[in-house]
Amino acid sequence: MANGFNLNFEKPIVELERQIESLRETATARDLDVHGEIAPLEEKLTTLRREIYSDLTPMQRVQVARHPRRPYTLDYIERVFTDFVELKGDRLFRDDPAIVGGWARLAGDPVMVIGHQKGRDTKQNLQRKRSSTPPVLTPGWAPRSGARRRPSRGTWKRWRPSRSPSSPP
Repeated sequence: MANGFNLNFEKPIVELERQIESLRETATARDLDVHGEIAPLEEKLTTLRREIYSDLTPMQRVQVARHPRRPYTLDYIERVFTDFVELKGDRLFRDDPAIVGGWARLAGDPVMVIGHQKGRDTKQNLQRKRSSTPPVLTPGWAPRSGARRRPSRGTWKRWRPSRSPSSPP
């Protein structure tokens, strides 16, 4: 948790983590066995985390949800899936950098993964457009002039070869 950005209510957790880490470093430097001292501290840390995070105020929940070190789509993909192949673009216009999607395997089964991706810093936020996607053309929505030049009607028919709806891809 000691990652350089901690919320106020996380301070007791961070202090206990530092104490455990300091004890481990001292034990390693002096070649001591401190498992007996660390085990109760780790249990206390688990209990403390459970108590703090189970009793958050609404504002604290928002802070946790917006935490800059919170995992994003690519973090989950890296840890949960294997053989991820990212797909890009819509074959007619452009790629949306705020959306990450592609084929992957989950426990050996092929799956499609799609999610928003934010940046971790200003450069990545600009590259990912702050995870903001353009609106989808829907009835009643007035498209911008660029969308009028690139109508979406018929896109699927032009992209997909003629097959019956039940045909496998």
